[in-house]
Amino acid sequence: MGAFAEHTEAYLLTLVQQGRSPHTVAAARRDLAQLLPLLPDNSEPQRRDLTAALMRLSQRGLSPASLARKLSVWRAYCAFLVDKGSLKNNPAQNLKAPKQRERLPKALERETLALMLDKAATDADGALACRDYAAAELMYGSGLRLSELCALNLADVRFAEGWLDIKAGKGGRQRRVPLTAKSIAALQAYLPLRAAAAGETALFTGQSGRRIGARQIQKRLAQWAQQHGGELLSPHMLRHSYASHLLQASRDLRAVQDLLGHSSLKATQIYTKLDFDHLAQVYDQAHPRAQRQPESAEKEET
Repeated sequence: MGAFAEHTEAYLLTLVQQGRSPHTVAAARRDLAQLLPLLPDNSEPQRRDLTAALMRLSQRGLSPASLARKLSVWRAYCAFLVDKGSLKNNPAQNLKAPKQRERLPKALERETLALMLDKAATDADGALACRDYAAAELMYGSGLRLSELCALNLADVRFAEGWLDIKAGKGGRQRRVPLTAKSIAALQAYLPLRAAAAGETALFTGQSGRRIGARQIQKRLAQWAQQHGGELLSPHMLRHSYASHLLQASRDLRAVQDLLGHSSLKATQIYTKLDFDHLAQVYDQAHPRAQRQPESAEKEET
């Protein structure tokens, strides 16, 4: 397998040169390292070899999502080798990973989440409590990813305009999202209490005055949810709640796509499944063949 394996470092270097994140490069390194021991000792792996490797990893308990990611890395590496002339054909070209089971996002009911946030607003006393409440209000009010919340700086909050600048979206995409009145009030209550080390520009900081990390936010949010409603809550659930509640109210899939920062409408469409009852009702009311006849008329026809 020498000829197949000897170009991995060159491939990873191209990812760095393309501006891929360190996380992406590290994941690609792991995925290739996991593949190589599963291949036979030859320099030209075949499609059946990669299929067998996927089966082996599946038997070890890897999820369909993980297998799909690994296959994507393997396919890209093989294409790299074809371009270099080290492979004649890409054995992963039309290979498909096991089908992923579609998982619907978890979202809290609007009333449940509103009660939790309102209770937290009245209980917010002290710097940490005000910070945690402001972070929760902002994640739900503006639909932020956890990484986006962590990356926020003071200058990104535009109180006068009522907007929030997101500069660390997925894939490096930037966008601007509205601030709710509740978020503005929560942030204005938190900022005078914000701990700040010299030169620190982060919006959300820890007791040291430095930018708070993702793991700390997850932990604090879980504690916050337990204190103010007893619900299991994560940053991901707040973003999903934002998306599903917004879509239920607006029915504007394109607008929700832009607000979430999704590059593809497909990623946003999953939220339509959360509101199937409403869609069924619209169908019953709008489609001429869906109109039900009165019960008496049905009995007469039978």
